[in-house]
Amino acid sequence: MGKKLYVGNLSYSVDDQSLNQNFSDFGTVSSAKVMMDRDSGRSKGFGFVEMSSDAEAQAAISGMNGKSV
Repeated sequence: MGKKLYVGNLSYSVDDQSLNQNFSDFGTVSSAKVMMDRDSGRSKGFGFVEMSSDAEAQAAISGMNGKSV
């Protein structure tokens, strides 16, 4: 069972691929999605990352908490 993580305060330049790369250091990323504004096409500054296991999700939380992406 995977674990879906909310990732906030993202730079507007972060895309799905860079979000995936940042979290892949902590395990297998099932999905990484930056939420986009449908009118402007610009990032909303947050996204979701789904890790393949709870242990990997916890490692990602510990490792990425407070870091800039």
